[in-house]
Amino acid sequence: MRIGHGFDAHRVGGDGPMMLGGVAVESPCGLIAHSDGDVVLHALCDALLGAAALGDIGRHFPDTDSAYENIDSRILLRRVVASLQERNLVASNVDISIIAQSPRLSGYIDAMRACIAADLGIAVDEVNVKATTTEKMGWIGREEGIATHAVVLVDSL
Repeated sequence: MRIGHGFDAHRVGGDGPMMLGGVAVESPCGLIAHSDGDVVLHALCDALLGAAALGDIGRHFPDTDSAYENIDSRILLRRVVASLQERNLVASNVDISIIAQSPRLSGYIDAMRACIAADLGIAVDEVNVKATTTEKMGWIGREEGIATHAVVLVDSL
């Protein structure tokens, strides 16, 4: 078994939709990024890559490459999953924490879990997604950005 941790953060702004966990979340704007800015899936990709000792998302999908401009992060996640499968590795458990003052995410959590489970090829009950705020402290509390931590357990096939 291997464990991986990932972190990502993006500024709030620009055009929507705001993509989180593969789901379009109702919000007055999106997240500023080279891709679709899905901080949830980016943190998850980093956690998976870390567990497999394959570097990080920036190494595999650099923001200097126009091929990844505005790309759906679910495509990136599926590519990371394929890289793990080539090494006979599979995610067996995922725990994700989204840190955002707004928007309220409780109504989107189940859909995020379903998207993530589908892309990882695991059961929904092996994926946990939760959201918290910073009680209006710091840049997240001022609604300037959103951050995510992801932890994964990866097993050999």
